[in-house]
Amino acid sequence: MKVNDGYWLIRDGWRVLHPVDVLDVATTADSVTVTALTRRFTGRGAELNTATLTVRLSSPAPGVIGVHAAHLLGGRPRTPAFELSPTATTVVVEQDEHQVSLTSGDLTARIDTATWRVTFEAGGRVLTDSGPKCLGAVTDPDGAHHMIERLALGVGEHVYGLGERFTPFVKNGQVIDTWNADGGTASDQAYKTVPFYLSDAGYGVFIASPDRVELEVASEVVSRVQFTVPGQELEYYVIHGPSPKEVLSRYTALTGRPALPPLWSFGLWLSTSFTTDYDEATVTGVVQQMAERDLPLSVLHFDCYWMRPLQWCDFEWDPDVFPDPAAMLARLAERGLHVSVWINPYLGQTSPLFAEAAEAGYLVRRPDGDVWQWDMWVAGMGLVDFTNPAAREWYAGKVTTLLRNGVHCVKTDFGERIPTEDVVWHDGSDPQRMHNYYSYLYNRTVFEAVQAERGVGEAVVFARSATAGGQQFPVHWGGDCESSFVSMAESLRGGLSLGLSGFGFWSHDIGGFEGTPSPEVFKRWVAFGLLSSHSRLHGSGSMRVPWDFDDEAVDVLRRFTRLKLRLMPYLWAAAVEAHEAGVPMMRAMLLEFSDPTCATLDTQYLLGPDLLVAPVFSADGDVTYYLPDGAWTHLLTGEVVQGPRWVRERHGFDSLPLLVRPGAVVPVGASEDRPDRDLADGVALEVFGLPDGEERTVTVHAADGAVAARVRVRRDGGVVRATVDQGVQVLGAWRLRWVTGPWGTAERGREVVASAGDTELLVSLD
Repeated sequence: MKVNDGYWLIRDGWRVLHPVDVLDVATTADSVTVTALTRRFTGRGAELNTATLTVRLSSPAPGVIGVHAAHLLGGRPRTPAFELSPTATTVVVEQDEHQVSLTSGDLTARIDTATWRVTFEAGGRVLTDSGPKCLGAVTDPDGAHHMIERLALGVGEHVYGLGERFTPFVKNGQVIDTWNADGGTASDQAYKTVPFYLSDAGYGVFIASPDRVELEVASEVVSRVQFTVPGQELEYYVIHGPSPKEVLSRYTALTGRPALPPLWSFGLWLSTSFTTDYDEATVTGVVQQMAERDLPLSVLHFDCYWMRPLQWCDFEWDPDVFPDPAAMLARLAERGLHVSVWINPYLGQTSPLFAEAAEAGYLVRRPDGDVWQWDMWVAGMGLVDFTNPAAREWYAGKVTTLLRNGVHCVKTDFGERIPTEDVVWHDGSDPQRMHNYYSYLYNRTVFEAVQAERGVGEAVVFARSATAGGQQFPVHWGGDCESSFVSMAESLRGGLSLGLSGFGFWSHDIGGFEGTPSPEVFKRWVAFGLLSSHSRLHGSGSMRVPWDFDDEAVDVLRRFTRLKLRLMPYLWAAAVEAHEAGVPMMRAMLLEFSDPTCATLDTQYLLGPDLLVAPVFSADGDVTYYLPDGAWTHLLTGEVVQGPRWVRERHGFDSLPLLVRPGAVVPVGASEDRPDRDLADGVALEVFGLPDGEERTVTVHAADGAVAARVRVRRDGGVVRATVDQGVQVLGAWRLRWVTGPWGTAERGREVVASAGDTELLVSLD
């Protein structure tokens, strides 16, 4: 929302009230409340006929300070509101003649009562501030009210996040609205909008409103991030790091950490795709062909047409093509497969559930009591009202029935096209605030239904829409992308942006959704997709089986699926970190490196802390990527490349830049046929150039995320020693390898084997 006309003037018809003087300060043991005048106080009576802003500082957690600012305080509370999880913290409030401050942990908010400036300080420096003409109450030409804030940006400071954004990775210079939309991956719209931005200056800002938040990021005022919300009140939180990872950890502690998905979900997913013509014979045949080609498959997904056309959603298998679904699901389970099915939160009026839900009051209604309906997507569809507890229970019951018949997880599609005009919600929620928040209630309802039936640690959804807090219900995928290299790159941008918004797990449609990819796009996307958090072959009008492209595509899929499965001990540790600390599995380079070059990189990433992945976005295999300082090892070739520098290479379809961080110790599994196995059985600790005198700790986790084994690896001169700290009894046969050659070949350096009961492994480098 643009308020100014250039720097000096306000746009015609607009009115802005800024605090300029402090009338009163009230403090408690854990809060500061300031009443600020919007014109200078010149003596008794000067405060009359003058608007005030009331600003309250508080802290919900160490290193986090909340700001609540209001013009008029008499309005009814607007719902819904984001659910936050406060953490006990010690707050220090101080006041003198010229200022008042509140400190929480290592973060201080200081209000200068003479000039009206609020600064946020940590470590002896100012992170950001709100000065004159920043905070304010705005009235637009139509008489609507808004609150505005402008927080300072320093020289060279970059802003990231705000959801799954497909626009440029660094948000400086962009105008962004947090408003979920079904807009594909090639526009400024987003399926997952999150009113949280991360700064590489050591802090993040969470605007605690599920309503439309309009941001001008170094655009209207180029030295500031400006955000406005409708109404008379504004609440936001400044979150200190100082590192970007610590900011994310504190933010997700406040808004919710991701649940830990089940091990099996990290294997390869194959979808029947959107509009393909399939039945039980087709599905069984595809599964058999995958097995015949030795392609490990973990999850089979049934997209929309597992139900009858126009019946979406009735939660009933189409009897014409699936006459005995329970028997079919049992046969798939015997093959070791898990099954996912597609649903959405809409009920077409042809569905037998429409009348049932309408009569029970489970659908969103218009003010006159009629069910809200439209013909977009499914004819006459209504919208399940998840603000109604009975509707949530009813909908969850439909999901539970599927699970008890042999389904394991659910793809929760849609949830973005939520009306805001001429609708009434069961609990009286504000329609504007429900637009984004609907995705939270929808995915939570389904996720908790799966969790209740399958148990903690076995719940997973495949969700498209989300907002703040939605990261608690993984997994999320990137939505409808084109089948092109350009769309592959924009998908990665969106995923990295979502990771910087608190989401730990993310996937995308391998090969692209719209259209059919060329063999070159498909094979390059396979390598990228199998080096992502979750990996799914899915499309619109064609099933993404590799033999439909060429024989090499089969080999490429097999190679990278097996690679991911061998890496499961390492990947599972990264998944547990996402669950426990809020750090995403797929990490923008800036999360691990303060190297200024990493600040803008969006065509490469780290998978976990130690594997650098640079997808190839070209048919000929040319790729350029950046290496931070140190000696990096190509995992697939054994070549060592010294950073910091830009590297240009050419890769075949069976390869891509996949480099191991200098000094890393990567736990590698012995099996490559499935992800859900004992990850502590037969682990090889791959040591990549560990410097003399340094030590690394490697943790291998059990299926529930608990520690199965913890080993310290240290180099002393010509000897590398691995000492078991925990889990000796479950080690089985472990190997310690000093890597000197290509990964996956016999040239792996010297190694030793430890049997159960051994406490130390040694490798001599002489």
